[in-house]
Amino acid sequence: MQVILLDDVEHLGEQGDIHEVADGYGRNYLIPQGLARVATDGAVHQLRDEQRQQARKEAAKEEQAEELKDELEDMQVVFTAKVGEDNRIFGTVTTQQIAVELSNRGFDIDRRDIELDEDIRFVGAYTATIDLGHDTIATLDIQVIPESG
Repeated sequence: MQVILLDDVEHLGEQGDIHEVADGYGRNYLIPQGLARVATDGAVHQLRDEQRQQARKEAAKEEQAEELKDELEDMQVVFTAKVGEDNRIFGTVTTQQIAVELSNRGFDIDRRDIELDEDIRFVGAYTATIDLGHDTIATLDIQVIPESG
């Protein structure tokens, strides 16, 4: 009996795979548990259509991530901070502050996706890496300048 897996099944395969299984295994376990369905011609055709649609959606998401990467890499985020001795700022610039600044500019980036190469404790230029998903990593330039007055 041929079945289409609706979920990952250990020692058998992953969701969407078509496998030949023993009739009893398919009828008595996989199908009643909702792990598989019989692989009829219509079901196989529907599966292929769903896979093509999913591939198109993934390609569109990857393209959006690349466009976002290009926008972020062309931008520089500037923070002003009170400065003490040796150009040391009071406090630090955090990933939360960076996420808020990006949000103010229209970018929806989670603070957990932002990683700083080093703690921002002094006036100067820094870089942050942002994981945009779909194996796309953007680098963001950050500038910290002293507060005037």
